Amino acid sequence: MAEQSVGLRPSSRRAETRIIKPCAGLTGEIVLPGDKSISHRAAILNSLSEGKAEIDNFAPGGDCLSTVRCLKSLGVNIGRKGSRESRTLLVSGTGKDGLREASNVLDARNSATTMRLLGGLLASQPFLSIITGDASLRNRPMGRLIEPLRLMGADIRGRGRDSFAPLVIKGTELHGIDFTLPVPSAQIKSAILLAGLFAHGKTVLHQTVPSRDHTERMLKQMGASLESQGSSISLLPLSSPLIPLSLHIPGDISSAAYFLVLGAIHSNATISVKDCGINPTRTGIIDILLAMGARLKMDNEHLEAGEPLADIVVQSSDLRGIEVGGDIIPRLIDEIPVLAVAGCIARGKTVIRNAGELRVKESDRIATVAGELSRLGAKIEPLPDGMVIYGGSLLSGTEVDSHFDHRLAMTLAVAALVAKGETTIKDAQAAQVSYPAFWQTLQQILNY
Repeated sequence: MAEQSVGLRPSSRRAETRIIKPCAGLTGEIVLPGDKSISHRAAILNSLSEGKAEIDNFAPGGDCLSTVRCLKSLGVNIGRKGSRESRTLLVSGTGKDGLREASNVLDARNSATTMRLLGGLLASQPFLSIITGDASLRNRPMGRLIEPLRLMGADIRGRGRDSFAPLVIKGTELHGIDFTLPVPSAQIKSAILLAGLFAHGKTVLHQTVPSRDHTERMLKQMGASLESQGSSISLLPLSSPLIPLSLHIPGDISSAAYFLVLGAIHSNATISVKDCGINPTRTGIIDILLAMGARLKMDNEHLEAGEPLADIVVQSSDLRGIEVGGDIIPRLIDEIPVLAVAGCIARGKTVIRNAGELRVKESDRIATVAGELSRLGAKIEPLPDGMVIYGGSLLSGTEVDSHFDHRLAMTLAVAALVAKGETTIKDAQAAQVSYPAFWQTLQQILNY
């Protein structure tokens, strides 16, 4: 790149805006925060166990903290090992009958995972629960959760004719169901499995397209009677409490994606990402980058509590546009925003389809990604379920907006580091939701 970086810096003490210039090179090792999806599930399932568990490298972002706060309100004893800043969570399980009614409304804030997974769990508990969230979460679809839980006998209601939060849940006895998930959703699948732990009879789920399987892996590790065969899952209700599971949470591959794309599109980069989770239901971003021609390799592959990890090294690459759609979309749905940046720099055209789920995330990510990258000079045509990206664009710095969406904030940072001139990102603090140390980590690998 012709222009040397002067770094990235907050324009105010609150760090709500970041000003970024491109850098001459990118080198270094990235130590990732714990995987969000696994952290949520480790906290919830260990809360139901009989005993104590240590969860190391627990995800530090706001979403997982929402789950912890809600669990504490339900009577679970959760603390930190050592200081309050410790990444090791200590959970004392209450057993299968130990949760208690919260004294106030449960607040999931911005976390759909918190709301949907706890919705499934609370449907079977013998008390009343009300769970809400911020304005964004209250406008995300909850009918897809309410419908299968009602088929199990749940008394659950929502705003807007049972379409949106707040949710009111009057716990009752449930029965197992044989249900085909209409859309690939690990959150809905996990919610039904949590309800099924306390239902009468077997719960059987069929997936049209498999989604991330962290819940299934963890339940097996903790002694639940769960079997997976092809795209079907069967679960028997608990006959004894879950066994506590102490574990080190793998690095979050969704957080790694920003550095993997950045390393591939920058003209002078070698980045190593340490101990990253490579669960095959989550590695769509790796598969797509390799298909685009990325110089990327995995070393030191190993298992941690049934989850595969590896170190990933990425170097500057000559990417080419490809078509992305079909069964791989659930394996990279959260990474599509930053994948769009790769498409902007790649040779040729990148087409993303079958990703309509992006419309109902923290922002309408099809509209916001296309709109904000276009402001930087990208040529993007939004589609109802994706986008067409015409590669080879020369990006130029300007003012862009995160729309209070954490993934968009970090995506724009990646684009800004390969744009010409200065880029200002408004409301960059949104990254706190999933990756509080993102800006500091990014600063560490910049070469001026």
